[in-house]
Amino acid sequence: MNAVERFLKYVTYDTQSDEHSTTFPSSAKQKILGEALAAELSQMGLQGAHMDQYGYVYGWLPATPGCEGVPCMGLIAHMDTSPSAPGANVKPRLVRYEGGDIVLNAERGIVMKAADFESLAKYRGQDLIVTDGTTLLGADDKAGVAEIFTAVEYLASHPEIPHGRIAVGITPDEEVGQGADHFDVEGFGAAVAYTVDGGELGEIEYENFNAAAAAVTIHGVNIHPGSAKNKMKNALLIAHDYVGLMPPAETPAHTEGYEGFYHLSELAGDETKTVLQYIIRDHDRAKFEARKTFLLRAADYLNQRYGAGTVEVALKDQYYNMREQIEPHMYLILKARAAMEAVGITPMEVPIRGGTDGARLSYMGLPCPNLCTGGVNFHSVHEYIPTAALEQMTQVLIRLVTAEPKR
Repeated sequence: MNAVERFLKYVTYDTQSDEHSTTFPSSAKQKILGEALAAELSQMGLQGAHMDQYGYVYGWLPATPGCEGVPCMGLIAHMDTSPSAPGANVKPRLVRYEGGDIVLNAERGIVMKAADFESLAKYRGQDLIVTDGTTLLGADDKAGVAEIFTAVEYLASHPEIPHGRIAVGITPDEEVGQGADHFDVEGFGAAVAYTVDGGELGEIEYENFNAAAAAVTIHGVNIHPGSAKNKMKNALLIAHDYVGLMPPAETPAHTEGYEGFYHLSELAGDETKTVLQYIIRDHDRAKFEARKTFLLRAADYLNQRYGAGTVEVALKDQYYNMREQIEPHMYLILKARAAMEAVGITPMEVPIRGGTDGARLSYMGLPCPNLCTGGVNFHSVHEYIPTAALEQMTQVLIRLVTAEPKR
């Protein structure tokens, strides 16, 4: 199968992860695809192909003769899809884009408008895989899985192409921030790796946000409204006060590039107890620490106003900027640039306004920058991917792992 055929096959599996689950993986259905992927690696001739108890899929292609001393390189993608949009019953469709709007679902009147999605203009004249407007597509990250598998299958069937040992790893639960939780770095055996889990064609990423989550719990006092004067302490209104203390221009809707933010992602409660869920992001470590301190200071201020213990903040760091782990291995970035240029892609080094498995793996001893897959509008019903991107990134991966045999 080529990368397009593989991708169209993989997106038929519902592998949506569940951010509220207490199991690992967070949804059992991920293992259904995992079993199929492990079997596929075995059929290609990879050694050690299996899915472990946590749903991780591993396998490796042995080095070609003369390349046994070349350090093992890893290729990693994730099989789960985001909880941000429906992920079951994905119905991909191939369209030839000649400009203008794309009708995703005529029956429901769902249209991807060129005026709203400027990126479409650069893909005029290309074949795009789109959704039917009711689900996400799953290019994040089944495109990465398809590209890696197609590249490895090609190398397995062309033993004349020299390469060192190539380790393949497919993770569950990346979309809920747990993709590296049980990754077996030692067993994986790679010296360095790439995650193939990025956006538009050409992107190379080795900087990401420092990230933390904050649960802000407001404890109120509820009294019957008829006799509440000077007694009621409404947790909902105090939560409103807390939100009002956050800098209004430092939200995802008002930031870009290296700019950090506070993001209120969930609010639930009543007069007695209200909980706010925040995520905190910043590329700069000092600014990141300052943001966490600001959340605590806001709680202190309201506790002085409403009484000790009214507001509690529980902070949890999630991942850190991988740049400091990648800088000693910048040859990985140079190799990625050269591989892209060799197949006609213009490389672009961009900061990730989020995180990947690679960020955490880099801090677990596996330097792991991130490469694009070619997909656009991830986590939404407007997601799409050009077929040419799937094919070109497969060629990039083949070039990345090609090595010169020792003489």
